[in-house]
Amino acid sequence: MPSIESSLDRFLLQVEKPGRYVGGEYNSVVKDWREIDIKVALAFPDVYDLGMSNLGIMNLYNQVNLQPDMLAERVFSPWLDMEAVMRRADIPLYSLETKHAIRDFDLLGISLPYEQLYTNALNLLDLAGMPVLSRERDERHPLVIAGGHACYNPEPMADFIDAFVIGEGEEIIVEIAQLIGRMRGQSRDAQLREIARIQGMYVPRFYDVEYHDDGTIRSVLPNTPDLPARVLKRIVVTLPKPFTKFIVPNIDTVHNRAPIEIMRGCTRGCRFCHAGMVTRPVRERPVAEIMAAIDEIVRHTGFEEISLLSLSSSDYAWVEQLAEEVNREYKDAGLSLSLPSLRIESASADLLEKIGGTRRSGFTFAPEAATEKMRDLINKYVPDDQVIQTAREVYSRGWRTIKFYFMIGHPEETLEDVQAIVDLCLRTLNEGTKILGKKATLNVGVSTFIPKPHTPFQWVPQDTRASVNAKLALLKRQLRRGGMHLRWNNFDDSEFEGWLSRGDRRLGRVIRRAWELGCKFDAWQDQHRHDLWLRAFEECHLDPDFYNDRERGLDEVFPWDHIDAALRKKFLLDDYLMSIRRETRVDCRDKCFACGILPKFAKERSNTEDLAWECPPVTPISQRRASQQDTIPLSAIG
Repeated sequence: MPSIESSLDRFLLQVEKPGRYVGGEYNSVVKDWREIDIKVALAFPDVYDLGMSNLGIMNLYNQVNLQPDMLAERVFSPWLDMEAVMRRADIPLYSLETKHAIRDFDLLGISLPYEQLYTNALNLLDLAGMPVLSRERDERHPLVIAGGHACYNPEPMADFIDAFVIGEGEEIIVEIAQLIGRMRGQSRDAQLREIARIQGMYVPRFYDVEYHDDGTIRSVLPNTPDLPARVLKRIVVTLPKPFTKFIVPNIDTVHNRAPIEIMRGCTRGCRFCHAGMVTRPVRERPVAEIMAAIDEIVRHTGFEEISLLSLSSSDYAWVEQLAEEVNREYKDAGLSLSLPSLRIESASADLLEKIGGTRRSGFTFAPEAATEKMRDLINKYVPDDQVIQTAREVYSRGWRTIKFYFMIGHPEETLEDVQAIVDLCLRTLNEGTKILGKKATLNVGVSTFIPKPHTPFQWVPQDTRASVNAKLALLKRQLRRGGMHLRWNNFDDSEFEGWLSRGDRRLGRVIRRAWELGCKFDAWQDQHRHDLWLRAFEECHLDPDFYNDRERGLDEVFPWDHIDAALRKKFLLDDYLMSIRRETRVDCRDKCFACGILPKFAKERSNTEDLAWECPPVTPISQRRASQQDTIPLSAIG
């Protein structure tokens, strides 16, 4: 049988973008396969162009390859043309670094940052020549684990994944690989029983689900006596040093820039935001560490744009100092600095001035809503005048483009609330036109709100098709003018994401049937086949409306309640009830609301949840910025 590499030589010129499939990129890590004991394949179940822009998989790649007895190699989903070639020529899914078949690895780690990747994950397993069902794989196959934000509700994929990483993966990936190395040759069941004892690991086969007659969950309980009733997420206490030796891709990628995570977690408490809830507590990198990372990136990669990542970059305590130092060091080097997640109320004129020293690009802000009622409801209050003032500051400093993100479909939203989005956008562009004339542009992105697990809105129904389409029609009709560009997602995509976000274990049958019917690349609007998903629901005798269209009872057991994101369910429920009363919470840097993260962080697993406790005092961000210190005690930023 010809080697994978020789087979590729014969077929690669038949496909679009062959650079996706050849490897050999600058900074990729190639170890001697024969000399390394433990072999890990890291998969991003979408095309190379997207996966190569994912910081999470690069962090894991680095952590594993730092171990002398381990190697990590990458694999991405082949595009449709390459998949057809591989199936026709019987080429199994392979790693980019050494072209070994994925089924020859000890461990396959699949990144699932969002739910639309589920059918691709099944397709990836099938292309690797492995059974898609976990129960049909044994110790002769690689152990299949999955991690990422979608795994905070692992149940829809429970039939296919051997074990889920709940929480942060930089440390746990090495622990799992070491365990698999020690237990090589033992039964898969024995391996999984040991893995289930690692904090942050969830093994679905050891938990049984019972349902009420109405389809809601009665209980999810361990069927093995020594396992916890709730799986506590894994938290990395101190962020590892930033990854800097980024692999330089063979082709243009979606984000052709080098990202640095400057801060993890968020204290703002936006009620719709899944990431802001599950990534607590806040941890920030020192400025010196970030500057050293930028220097290494510039020297080792040649990227001309550095993206400073966090959920709220302008809330980073030393963001102005950082911008000033980057400006001073790289002002004449043509380096572009981007802060893709700025809060309008914390993006000061001084910060804009300092960022302006680097090569200019656009600014992105996310008001999310445009009326006082809706901003109070979602706990993201920013006055219109502050939005306009920030826009004025941006345009007056020479930036031509501002991008706004809004959501429609929030609870209690009306057409009047959507009309306010139009009014705010027109006012903003008018400010830009006064300053820059026709050069000023405003890009408006509108998405449909999807209630997510582990958020205060996990109890609410998703907005209906008729309501969302009416709101989109209003926006499309009134945001047509020069300098304004509107982008939106259609209702089918939102409905689909809603099913998978709050689905239970029964949804696995639907996912598998949809894949068998031909569904894959569901995140691509031109590839998503909504009709086939509806057919899969029908054939599996499940009602899709059950997952999206009903309000949950306040005492309902959710499919993810046995997954402990270190947030008290009572805290989330109280916040939901506050939203109904249109009451807001301040930034928890200024007042601790006992969400649950600090005691869970202090102890791996205890009865803390049932004990009275008090958060350590927090330091307001304004005071912290005045400090010259470069480190902050974790307990002070809960």
